[in-house]
Amino acid sequence: MSLSPNYLADRICLNVLANSVANAKECYEAAEGHVVLGVLSKNYASDELAIEDMKLYQAATNNALSVGLGAGDPNQSQMVSRISAVLQPQHVNQVFTGVGASRALLGQVDTVVNGLVSPTGKVGYVNIATGPLSSKAPEAIVPIETAIKLLQDMGGSSVKYFPMKGLAHKKEYQAVAEACAKYDFYLEPTGGIDLANFAEIVQIAVDAGVKKIIPHVYSSIIDSKTGDTKPEDVQALLKMMKQALK
Repeated sequence: MSLSPNYLADRICLNVLANSVANAKECYEAAEGHVVLGVLSKNYASDELAIEDMKLYQAATNNALSVGLGAGDPNQSQMVSRISAVLQPQHVNQVFTGVGASRALLGQVDTVVNGLVSPTGKVGYVNIATGPLSSKAPEAIVPIETAIKLLQDMGGSSVKYFPMKGLAHKKEYQAVAEACAKYDFYLEPTGGIDLANFAEIVQIAVDAGVKKIIPHVYSSIIDSKTGDTKPEDVQALLKMMKQALK
């Protein structure tokens, strides 16, 4: 099983939620394998139940598993680290302060581990106080360069920039993308991304020269009746990814 996501042209990999193993398989095929499937730790009562179920997702998708927190819930940070150590998935979602623990427990450098930072309203600066305790404290606003270097110190792979609110923070996002490109770091835009704004969000990161981009598209492509991520929407997103790299 590969520990690294299957990037389109070694550059972009989609991140969508999987409602079931069958849904994960459908989305994996719709994305031609260029996807990691998010399964949320928050949906499980124990580590054991999460591990048992997530192994089925790994088997169905060539390990294209993204272990999620659950709406960025910092209280899930430790559970994510523990179950990821056992599962060895391709992708791990973490709050800023959980990155070091996840990387140490994984025991290898290939799995992508992101660190959540938030917009501040100020171009070139991000809030890194996203952990279980720090998120309840006053914001810790630092230059994006410093946030990237701190994440690199902890063994992180990428900036998870959340909540994007679509393109509400466009100038801030552009600065983050430029910094990720400059300091050889991956970027994961997250929050409020849909079929209408996806192309522009991905293009900004591509044009900035970001080495690897993992855009998260969640609720906007979920069927409200079934809870499934729509494979036809995943196909549409893949088409836009291919277009962005032309």
